[in-house]
Amino acid sequence: MWLLNKLFTHADQPTPRFAFQGTVNWMRGLAILVDGQFSYQQLQQFYQRTQRRQANEQADALAYECLTMSIHNVSAIDSMKVIENPYPIVRSAIVAWYYATYYAAKAMLAASSGTDPQTHASAGKVWQAEIVGAGLVMAPFDLCITGITPNNVRQVMSTLRAGNAHYLNTEPTNEDMARGALYSYLKGTAEYEQWRIEEMVKDSREYKQGGFNSFRSDAAKALRDVKLNPAHVNYLVQAFRYRGKANYRDAIYLSYGRDDTERLRQFVSDLAAVAGAFSLMAAHYAAKRVVRNDWAEFVTDLEEYAKFELPFDLGEI
Repeated sequence: MWLLNKLFTHADQPTPRFAFQGTVNWMRGLAILVDGQFSYQQLQQFYQRTQRRQANEQADALAYECLTMSIHNVSAIDSMKVIENPYPIVRSAIVAWYYATYYAAKAMLAASSGTDPQTHASAGKVWQAEIVGAGLVMAPFDLCITGITPNNVRQVMSTLRAGNAHYLNTEPTNEDMARGALYSYLKGTAEYEQWRIEEMVKDSREYKQGGFNSFRSDAAKALRDVKLNPAHVNYLVQAFRYRGKANYRDAIYLSYGRDDTERLRQFVSDLAAVAGAFSLMAAHYAAKRVVRNDWAEFVTDLEEYAKFELPFDLGEI
């Protein structure tokens, strides 16, 4: 494989097998854990105590807009499931999954406080504070770490795993293996965020003036931990990192090399299932928060004028 050899010669590259496994196994784990857990009845029960807020027409309009964007992306992935050869569309499916997730999260924020974060990073931060921290996210989308110092990440992961010995490099086939895969990706994302923040600290005036060349000393650790302590990793942060698998180097291993057609068909199906569950969750939350009678108007309007097939029945919410 000439291209692969060229890439390894001239750049740092992830091992193709592990890059592929990490991509498809996280989504397989999520799909296993959402299966049968996001029915209308289960979601209605989860949000039964959610109070309708004081009328805010502008925020409601934003919630409806974002929810429609999310649903459209779910519908896009659903339409890709029937394509016999998944290779031409797999990157597009990941992008659609990400924006289904992102806009569903923004719909929840609009329904929560009316806030409209303008960057992906700020959306993840506000979503943590308003939605995750308030217990408004169903498992497995509620997994998070707040405070990503190395010590805290180790403690949180030890508590979460509780002896679970499954990791991301093995395809999950049951719920225990699925949780292990999710824990692996959560830890990997936390370590990625640690590295990203550490690089920013190394470039700071305080770090340079201190004459540090590592974070081994207590003073350097303190400088670093001031930035790591308020940082977090949640599902939205993980989704943003995952989007890179469609746009950056990992995408090569989803379209080149060994023939994994059957696993990619399953992967596209998993993307649809996971995005659909998350979007449906957001719809249930939004329906509990917006002006009561307007939800029925929104549903009727979308059913009449949407030019794509709706992936779920909004009228059941």
